[in-house]
Amino acid sequence: MKEDQSVLKFAVLGTGFWSLYQIPAWFEVGGVQPLAAYNRTVSKAEQVARRFGIPRVYGDPAELLEKEHGNLDFVDIITAVETHAALVKLALKYHLPVICQKPMSTSLALAEEMVAICHAAGVPLYIHENWRWQTPIRALKQVLDSDEIGRPFRARIDMISGFPVFENQPFLKDLEQFILTDLGSHTLDAARFLFGEPTSLYCQTRQVHKDIRGEDVASVMMRMGEQVSVTVNMAYAGNPLERESFPQTFFFIEGERGSLELGPNYWLRITTRAGTLLRRVPPPRYAWADPAYEVVHASIAACNANLLGALNGHGKAETTGEDNLKTVRLVFASYDSARQDQVIHF
Repeated sequence: MKEDQSVLKFAVLGTGFWSLYQIPAWFEVGGVQPLAAYNRTVSKAEQVARRFGIPRVYGDPAELLEKEHGNLDFVDIITAVETHAALVKLALKYHLPVICQKPMSTSLALAEEMVAICHAAGVPLYIHENWRWQTPIRALKQVLDSDEIGRPFRARIDMISGFPVFENQPFLKDLEQFILTDLGSHTLDAARFLFGEPTSLYCQTRQVHKDIRGEDVASVMMRMGEQVSVTVNMAYAGNPLERESFPQTFFFIEGERGSLELGPNYWLRITTRAGTLLRRVPPPRYAWADPAYEVVHASIAACNANLLGALNGHGKAETTGEDNLKTVRLVFASYDSARQDQVIHF
């Protein structure tokens, strides 16, 4: 029997780079307690456990869940993408709700299987897709929903960075599919959040860095929702001009009665016949967040709060497995489009 039913207890599966922010974001939200941590390199799990006061450490996820499942309310998977499907299936064995990092899986087929088996078992599967929870992106959504600029007909989304991302996440160099799975999972989801589902898609990719396996530049054009033309540009090409903007995403949206722009340093600009309104929409600041990732790390807490509410039966999660599967389909459709140099219709 659980000691305190008001606090949800969970296991952390994976104690790499992102766990250093995912775990304190849970503490920021409150109402949770990590009981155990797994990492294949046990010493890393031990370091994270000491840092965050996690009582038990394991080098085998099967052993962790076998011993701990009776005390757990959910598991939080923060491992590399190629492990996600197996760990979801392992949690499913004990009927434990799962929060899984994005990208959901290495293939569309595996992602579809993950969603299907969790649905069949009646076990919640949530994807930790935090990008749409960024404060400035939520502000954009509010303006669009207010109809202040009228019906949008064209938009551009830019996440173009000179930040040396391969220095603190060197494993990204080895991914055969890189920027569309890494950034595309975020930016294409943000496009869906703002403009609805696509009816067509066209993509081109490039590889600028010569010491990586995958693509580091991509442009995706989609027809979305009510006939909105949306172009999503993403790059980790290392252009020094773009370094200072990391990890901000910029937007320019044209509507029938005006335009909406999110520019550097979180400035939101609304222009209509009445004039131009300019205001800042910065993210909250947390002591545990890396200032270089400020807007991204702040959104982790907001995403966690939404998922915790769903786990407690208070409202619905936005980023369920079912919803995120629609984003996964866009990611892999983008690869198909780039490979075939063709428009994909949905």
